[in-house]
Amino acid sequence: MRVLVATAVLVERDAVAAAFAPSPAREYAIPGATLSRVTPAEGGPVVLDLLAAGVGPAAAAAATAAALTAAALDEQPSGPYDLVVSAGIGGGFQPEAPVGSLVLADEITAADLGAETADGFVPVTELGFGAVTHRPPKSLVRAVAAVTGARTGAVLTVNTVTGSADRAAELRRRHPGALAEAMEGFGVAEAAAAHGVPVLELRAVSNPVGPRDRAAWRIGDALAALTGAFGKLAPALESWNPHDRTQ
Repeated sequence: MRVLVATAVLVERDAVAAAFAPSPAREYAIPGATLSRVTPAEGGPVVLDLLAAGVGPAAAAAATAAALTAAALDEQPSGPYDLVVSAGIGGGFQPEAPVGSLVLADEITAADLGAETADGFVPVTELGFGAVTHRPPKSLVRAVAAVTGARTGAVLTVNTVTGSADRAAELRRRHPGALAEAMEGFGVAEAAAAHGVPVLELRAVSNPVGPRDRAAWRIGDALAALTGAFGKLAPALESWNPHDRTQ
């Protein structure tokens, strides 16, 4: 199984790669980006290509699409990808997703793609355009949650990180099933959907969603949790049939 893992920044990519030490990553270039290839320490059929795609949904979509296109055109070894994973740290809605916990998306939703009206926010779907949600395969979500201990719920993609209690409350009102917010998942999912590849989003919670208090952030703890999660991921991926798109 070939898996593309898209993070926003290098420190997140390196946290994922750390789960596969001591095997060194092999790096190779695609247009506009570099992929780092790792395999589980115990071997097996899973191969992961790690991509630091950039911050925000547009950068994430562009870099992910480039990697998927290169694979589809056989410009990479081993052929197309079976799965795309958006991974990294993010904010957790309290108290359901405490700092240091893992959140696995059962839906990946663009929280602010739409229009402001006199009656409040209207998602782009209600304007008659596009989509705002992608849903990972339920069977894979169950398998990954079982091995990682991640909480499952909606992960919101935002263009602006929440920095106030009012904004956090508004997001929770509109998305009562939300556990976390981040900035790339929907972009990664859009690229994956365009190529017909299933997608996951896995986030380690580094801070509460709400008033911006850097003293309350635990980035190191979240990165360590991300490493731990990927260290447990291979058995769930090996046992999952990539043709099972059960929803």
